[in-house]
Amino acid sequence: MASSQSITPPNEPPIESSWLKPSLFPAFNAMLLITISGIFFAFPCRWLAQNGQWEFAVVSGLFFILSFCSLIFLNGSDPGILHKGSLEEDPNIQYIARVNNTAFRLQWCSKCSFHCPPRTHHCPFCNICVEDFDHHCLWVNNCVGQRNFRVFVLLLVSLCLYLVVLLATSVLFLIRTRHMALSLDSAMAIAVAVPVLVLLLPVILLLMIQAVSVSKVSEKYKGVGKSLQNNNPFDQGCANNWYLTICMPVGPK
Repeated sequence: MASSQSITPPNEPPIESSWLKPSLFPAFNAMLLITISGIFFAFPCRWLAQNGQWEFAVVSGLFFILSFCSLIFLNGSDPGILHKGSLEEDPNIQYIARVNNTAFRLQWCSKCSFHCPPRTHHCPFCNICVEDFDHHCLWVNNCVGQRNFRVFVLLLVSLCLYLVVLLATSVLFLIRTRHMALSLDSAMAIAVAVPVLVLLLPVILLLMIQAVSVSKVSEKYKGVGKSLQNNNPFDQGCANNWYLTICMPVGPK
């Protein structure tokens, strides 16, 4: 019986020993969202509300709360951490798991000292094994996996809608006030519209990539828990894939 081999990704980034440095970028993202939102609500949105257009403030306010809460929750959520095994575990023992009649040879993780279930990946940034690992999100300095993927999707959807509302409201304000002299409100509306337009494009692109990934169930990191057949047993069809991803209970930790 051949022994299983641990898989080491090439050019694996070093693990940060301090939490401060990797936390700076997520903190900057949160402050950027708060700053843009503050300028928006203080100037163009306030002007529209004072002129009877309260619906813009209500809709944008709801999307801001949903986006910000999703961002904070995703930052501290459990992505599906599989805790380290016993040092007495024999890495040469082979385990076979079956998923929808497809056999998987479980691979050994030398850092966590256990045989990884299918679609599990060891994150080099967090130094943990994550079940149904999708990616390590630098925006929130946390992994995205089985237990928080739906929160990640909620963040993308709510943030995309929020940015669309900010952009549409700012453009509407500029159209409504085009006959007036340039004011501080108009300058702030431009200051909101420009960065929002820049941020909206990558958010939409990332949302589309995730939608395709869920619809087809990407086989990333399939080498960890390698399939003995050349098929993807996790792909249950587009509708079932979305149901299993969004609606199915994630189960106990």
